[in-house]
Amino acid sequence: MVNLFIQIRWLDILDIVLVALLLYQLYNLVKGTVAINILIGILLFYLLWIIVKALDMQLFSNILGKFIDVGVIAIIIVFQQELRRFLVFIGTRELFGKGNFGKKFFHFKWQVKKARNLDINSLVKACKNMSETKTGAIIVLPVNSELKFYINTGDIIDAKISVRMIESIFYKNSPLHDGALIIADNKLKAARCVLPVTENVDFPAHLGMRHRAAVGITENSDALAIVVSEQNGEISFVKEGELKSGITPDKLRELLEKEFN
Repeated sequence: MVNLFIQIRWLDILDIVLVALLLYQLYNLVKGTVAINILIGILLFYLLWIIVKALDMQLFSNILGKFIDVGVIAIIIVFQQELRRFLVFIGTRELFGKGNFGKKFFHFKWQVKKARNLDINSLVKACKNMSETKTGAIIVLPVNSELKFYINTGDIIDAKISVRMIESIFYKNSPLHDGALIIADNKLKAARCVLPVTENVDFPAHLGMRHRAAVGITENSDALAIVVSEQNGEISFVKEGELKSGITPDKLRELLEKEFN
């Protein structure tokens, strides 16, 4: 008599759990970036190869298998920015130096959005003042991700948010004005930060590098960005790579309250 029941060992359960944890950590690594779509495509391609192999379709399976053989090299090329960011993260003392490797690696975030405090009044007032004086500025606001990689590219400030502090950073004669200001946990974390620029070929040609960097960082993370143009004082708000130009201070306040309240 044929046994119709599938024999499941405890090692099989452990195998499934470990694969699930690995996939979850891979998702955390690329979520909020354009690489998430590439990762999904690779996983679907691998799933197709497994199905074809199980059906014993030898010719098709061999063709797909050749692509799988060079898959590691392709992943390194496609995800080089994400892998570099991950290697920088695990190379810091924050992962190993405090004895909380397990906590960080197996930490699950069940909430879609983590509530964060933000001094919206001071931020909006500073942007309004810089808009009136046509002082160029780019401010990045992380939502869930901490953007430690980009914070470390600038000068650490870790100061309380204030209108005067923000304006002094972007004052044209300030040594900190050339670059982005990152605000996290209701503090001015770092100034003069280097951000990735968007590679969108349809990006408006009349917009400068601040706008390109604002779109780039929001394409590669879940952060928000505010840009003040030094040409016309126009305020722009960027989320998920979508740029809204010509917004008023009241509209900026409304958008920030929607995200952080």
